[in-house]
Amino acid sequence: MIISSKHSWSYLIIAASLASLMGITGCAKKPEQQATTQQETTTFNIGFQKYGILPIVKTKGELEKRLAAQGIKVKWIEFPAGPQLLEGLNVGSVVFGEAGEAPPIFAQAANPNLIYVANQPPAPTAEALIVQKDSPIQSIQDLKGKRIALNKGSNVHYLLLKLLEAHNLKLSDIQPVYLPPSDARAAFEKGVVDAWVIWDPFLAAAEHQIQARVIANGEDLVNNHQFYLADRQYAENNPAVLQTVITTLNQTTDWVKAHPDDAAKLLEKPTGLGFDVLKTSISRMGFGVQPISEKVVTEQQDVANAFFAQQLIPKQLVIQDAVLKNNIR
Repeated sequence: MIISSKHSWSYLIIAASLASLMGITGCAKKPEQQATTQQETTTFNIGFQKYGILPIVKTKGELEKRLAAQGIKVKWIEFPAGPQLLEGLNVGSVVFGEAGEAPPIFAQAANPNLIYVANQPPAPTAEALIVQKDSPIQSIQDLKGKRIALNKGSNVHYLLLKLLEAHNLKLSDIQPVYLPPSDARAAFEKGVVDAWVIWDPFLAAAEHQIQARVIANGEDLVNNHQFYLADRQYAENNPAVLQTVITTLNQTTDWVKAHPDDAAKLLEKPTGLGFDVLKTSISRMGFGVQPISEKVVTEQQDVANAFFAQQLIPKQLVIQDAVLKNNIR
């Protein structure tokens, strides 16, 4: 859960971050000088992770050129995962970023200023429940009583709930072991856990590097959307900027779909993963960026309801309350 500090120094840091985002400068100038300086120094802070569409956009550099024409400078801020990125959005260090289905739900529960801008199409095969290649486990029914590693409150937490439900099992029928991906990989390889529910590119890495075997993926059970999110006030006040960003993202996903080898090569350095791993992972992406539809809102509401039922969030959410009303195409 996102917790905003009440210490005075935290407020100073947040104020400084917001000042940077608004392009505030320190010297008094004539009105015409102020207008010019503000246009030149307005900064659009984007939160990104090592893997996904945003790091490809960053590497290609087209967004910087397009926003420069609007008097906007792009600043890229890297985060290790979606929850941390959305914490950054909460305190104002970024105004835009990407995360999977679960982090925005926890963020919305703590921060009413978060807003859904757009999403990529479903990518249900980009997450799965896997076992070691020589494991005796052959089906979901075989998981009863077994230790399953997963990242608590993540997309794969929802996948596990749906997998168990589809086979008339409950979370209490297995032994969940809550671990972040790096620790889960180590526990999985050492046999400390019997199975692992994980997403790409970690999923593809386990398949290629240790020949992990997929018992079930998200197909026909979950959607596994990637969402683009923003600060509510910024989104409502800067529709032209967001339209430029979404257009660029859409064109980038088209490029990735048409040039998966080139995209994999671009991601090798930031992710530290091999070409074959990345090419497999990219093949399971959802290509295209689209406005949030009523169908997607309903699907995201189902995820929120499931997490509330598991007491993972403190209150019932209304996803529609956090959807951008402007028509981003």
